[in-house]
Amino acid sequence: MQDRMGRRDTHLDGSDGICPTPRFCAFYKDELETLYQVSQVLGRSLNLRQTARAVLKLLHEEGRLHSGMICLAGEDNRELEIIDVYRDSGGLMEKTRYQSGEGIVGAILRDGNSIVVPRIAEEPRFLDRLRVYDPNLPFIAVPISYGAEGPLGVLAAQPRGPVKHLGDHAKLMEMIASLIAQNLHLARSIEREQDLLRTERDQLRRHVKQQHGFDNIIGATESMRVVFDQVRVVAKWNTTVLIRGESGTGKELIANAIHYNSPRSSAQFLKLNCAALPDNLLESELFGHEKGAFTGATAQRKGRFEQADGGTLFLDEIGEISPAFQSKLLRVLQEGEFERVGGNRTLKVDVRIIAATNKDLETAVENGDFREDLYYRLNVMALTMPALRERIDDIPDLAHFLVGKVSAKQGRPLKLTDSAIRLLMRHAWPGNVRELENCLERAAIMSRDGVIDRDAISLAGPSDKMTGGPPPAPRQPAAPRPASPPADSMPNSAPPDWENEDIGERERVIAALEEAGWVQARAARLLDMTPRQIAYRIKILDIRMRKI
Repeated sequence: MQDRMGRRDTHLDGSDGICPTPRFCAFYKDELETLYQVSQVLGRSLNLRQTARAVLKLLHEEGRLHSGMICLAGEDNRELEIIDVYRDSGGLMEKTRYQSGEGIVGAILRDGNSIVVPRIAEEPRFLDRLRVYDPNLPFIAVPISYGAEGPLGVLAAQPRGPVKHLGDHAKLMEMIASLIAQNLHLARSIEREQDLLRTERDQLRRHVKQQHGFDNIIGATESMRVVFDQVRVVAKWNTTVLIRGESGTGKELIANAIHYNSPRSSAQFLKLNCAALPDNLLESELFGHEKGAFTGATAQRKGRFEQADGGTLFLDEIGEISPAFQSKLLRVLQEGEFERVGGNRTLKVDVRIIAATNKDLETAVENGDFREDLYYRLNVMALTMPALRERIDDIPDLAHFLVGKVSAKQGRPLKLTDSAIRLLMRHAWPGNVRELENCLERAAIMSRDGVIDRDAISLAGPSDKMTGGPPPAPRQPAAPRPASPPADSMPNSAPPDWENEDIGERERVIAALEEAGWVQARAARLLDMTPRQIAYRIKILDIRMRKI
């Protein structure tokens, strides 16, 4: 049978005269079988160093290509390293390298062309460093190339059989080299992607650790220094931690600092607000569920404990869980074991628990609302976050830090004035740091020019009147001051705000008014002005006088 071009069909069974002899047809069948088996071996792993021996063994046993050798090029493509050679006698292979252009193998690396030698003894470029090849037999070496990348390596072998089949052996080796090249290209592509992912992961870990480290927690007062010291100690160990304190004091920040400064910092850190879910959903969220455990459970789902295995689980508002669920949680804390909802297989996990609450757990235990054994299990290491009103001296640093966050969020520079800070320090902050942050964000929104001053703070929330604490002691009118010792003999001789020329006239006037109890005559004396001059400045500087 002929096609339109007059060519005859190709059949491996020898029909139509395509295969001249049964031996010729068998040769090509063996080639196809060898190619198939090599592709199967290369598909097992992308690590050629692991599959090279199996590929060379197939060439030896099935392809009649003896003493097969695979070389790989270095990153600079100037040198070839032999990764494996198939030897009948076995034994270890010495490390052998070829430079570009050196011998037959080096010439292939340089030029990228296949070389077929009918008889090794007649080829002067053959170096015979391995001492495994018969000098009276042929030798074939082909490049392992992928696209336009250039040779990635060299595949070589010594065929056994008639010389007339050398071209067919070379074609077979080129096809096998092409399979090896695809395997190498894919492996290197995946390795590059994995390197990028590892680099990105390490960068993110460093960023997260820096973001949740101690530098991100503002506090210089004695109560905060005690908390920092406790966190540094407890972070080293896997003990359960209970963080106590009012809402908005920064308990979650402390939990972050504990995890990211602990040996588990590279593992999962999951968080769950226990007050946000009812008992049935809370159980499924923490322990997971099996398929069909309840209506809507269409697939198996892992819970937070399973997901956080080897890491840390932060349970916020732990004091809000019901007594019924407390007993289920107690078993996980004691034994590290649980069952998914709807399942009967016991799962064991290694999870560090950090819990937080703003409730008085001791009173809850006395009233029977919280299990005593769970309380002692959670209260292994307790940290207490002080309220903001107990560390007023931290407000200036906190305010500047929070204004920086708001500035980044709004994408514009913001400035916080001293008069605004003084007003912030007069407020009791029942909502703690969270209330302070909300107040500053509102003040930034109301500030058109990006300057958060006393008026912007007054409009945003807190006023001059204290809320939640006793008012500060009234200041006495300014009196003539006795002569003071030289400035260099005083430990803290910074001038008062109204004498500071760097803060601006408006801030100086406000500072003097505050010092004088908002009496203009007294403030005028502090500023060495007349009452008329200070009244004029109050008007042109748009200062809102406080009622006394």
